[in-house]
Amino acid sequence: MEGDIAPGKTPATIQELQARVAAAFGRHPLCREVRFDIVSTPKARSGVNWTVAVNAIPPNAVWEVSELVADIQDAYILAA
Repeated sequence: MEGDIAPGKTPATIQELQARVAAAFGRHPLCREVRFDIVSTPKARSGVNWTVAVNAIPPNAVWEVSELVADIQDAYILAA
């Protein structure tokens, strides 16, 4: 679709994103203790319209959490 700022991204609700992020963190041994919230953000030119607000993260898991969140953000867009 012409003008689509998020080609190839799958629409998902906040609840679906919460489940996907929780599952990704749960599969990674360093990320199992991460506490987070999914936050809706204004749609930007880059297509990002949600983010993960991390409330607690073990110091040795910073890079892993960042990579997991980036991968999920590349795949999903918040459904209207």
